[in-house]
Amino acid sequence: MDVEKVNAMDFGDFVAVFGNVIERCPLIAAAVWSQRPFSDVDDLDKRFCAFIDALPQSGQEGVLRCHPDLAGRELQQGTLTAESQREQSAAGLQSLSADERRRLAQLNAQYRARFGFPFVLAARLRDPAAVASELERRLHSPPAQELRTALGEVKTIGRLRLADLLRADPARL
Repeated sequence: MDVEKVNAMDFGDFVAVFGNVIERCPLIAAAVWSQRPFSDVDDLDKRFCAFIDALPQSGQEGVLRCHPDLAGRELQQGTLTAESQREQSAAGLQSLSADERRRLAQLNAQYRARFGFPFVLAARLRDPAAVASELERRLHSPPAQELRTALGEVKTIGRLRLADLLRADPARL
């Protein structure tokens, strides 16, 4: 799909296609639609990122709370969004041992208790060991730094999802 087709989409089609670029946040796609026309895919990505950056901290934390735990209950129950299912599967999180799942569940719970939102990571760029290692490392981050880091991961996930939808090279976004 090219940017001309994106610019020509009506509101409903745009939200249907791009509504989960930011996990479970179709309202962000709705707001971005109103900023058409987009000059290119990079411009579209920048509009999603700018919207997130403009949110107050409570809104940014709300965006983070829309993300599932990695290797968590939703993965086990098969209730992840299609995008999250593909990303967690690409990271090998669906084939963890019982001990690995238990360890990630403990780390996820500690992280959520410390920061008030789930651990967010562009999982498809990692393997299970790297996911656990990064979670352990980030558990010790100062809260303000971790908020910035987690939002950066949301933006990376969004960029990758846009690249998937538009068949673009994510390195060029």
